[in-house]
Amino acid sequence: MEKEQELEWLEAQKIVISEDLIAAAKQQLQFLAMVDRNRCLYDGPVLYYAIYRYKACWLPLLAKQDESWISEGPLVVPLDCEWIWHCHRLNPVQYKADCEEFYGRILDNHNVVSTIQGASTKKTEEIWNRLYPEEPYKLDLSISLSKNIDEKFPEALRCTKYDLVSAVKRQSPFFYQVARPSMNDNLFLECAVARYKGFLHLIKRNRERSIKRFCVPTYDIDLIWHSHQLHPVSYCKDMMEALGKVLEHDDTDSDRTKGKKLDIGFSGTTKQWENTFGSRYWRAGAMHRGTAPSPVTVIPFTSNLVDKKVVSPNEHQKMTELPKTKFVEVSLKLSELFLQLPFSVCSFGSWYMFSVAFEHLTT
Repeated sequence: MEKEQELEWLEAQKIVISEDLIAAAKQQLQFLAMVDRNRCLYDGPVLYYAIYRYKACWLPLLAKQDESWISEGPLVVPLDCEWIWHCHRLNPVQYKADCEEFYGRILDNHNVVSTIQGASTKKTEEIWNRLYPEEPYKLDLSISLSKNIDEKFPEALRCTKYDLVSAVKRQSPFFYQVARPSMNDNLFLECAVARYKGFLHLIKRNRERSIKRFCVPTYDIDLIWHSHQLHPVSYCKDMMEALGKVLEHDDTDSDRTKGKKLDIGFSGTTKQWENTFGSRYWRAGAMHRGTAPSPVTVIPFTSNLVDKKVVSPNEHQKMTELPKTKFVEVSLKLSELFLQLPFSVCSFGSWYMFSVAFEHLTT
């Protein structure tokens, strides 16, 4: 049995991925952090206007990329448009259908630079201003919009009928789930890519055996899956070769109640993974963290203390230098007797250490 499981894992690792998903995952985390610092993109008038700009400006511009007067050099996508584009691509089947219906091909991210990469936007701004003289290239996210979005919105419906508002709201909590130091670690991500291939292999086996199962990823696998989808041409090509179809990404179900679709799907995926590969499916640092806490309100504070000591940049760097972080996975098995003990019998320090180490094992 162990030999068969080992062969299944080796077979899974033969799945070909055309992109560097480790680099893509790290870039995605940087981008999501930037969006999270501009929370007006999650809801309200800025979100609606960003969707309008994405449909009416960015997609048509992207479709013109092959034209000679645009093709020189990469395009730099504005932050608000990139966020909506990000969420649109995370429904790969819908995105592919929209692009092919309205533009005749999948609009890819080839020769497009993310706004977080710090590239010069001069050329893209010139092209944008030529095409859209009345619409600024950069949307000022710090001001309230006074433009009548409702009047402009119908103009952009020709780009997609997909409900992008709902898509954004479904994706907004994702950053909290993956905003952990381990997710940026190379070894952790290398393992995540291997586990993603294992996840795809399970789906492939289910298709071959006509088994209908809703496979649910852990968050390390999901981060890599998202990173793959953000390269739509490669994703479609890779999925067709691996599975014979473009794999749908269903993010519409968020009910984690016991006995519901997500709970049943995760339990089934866990059992299938362990039977197929002989290894544990859940992974420390990759499980659901619960609901994201409300943002902290920042109260400006001005100190009347003045430090007259001048610290050189080099000395400051030495003072703030931290040792390299190491991640250790700890497995805890709690007896039924311990769980029945009242809180009072546990010292605060011991309980605190337990609460820090304990990981949500439900997804």
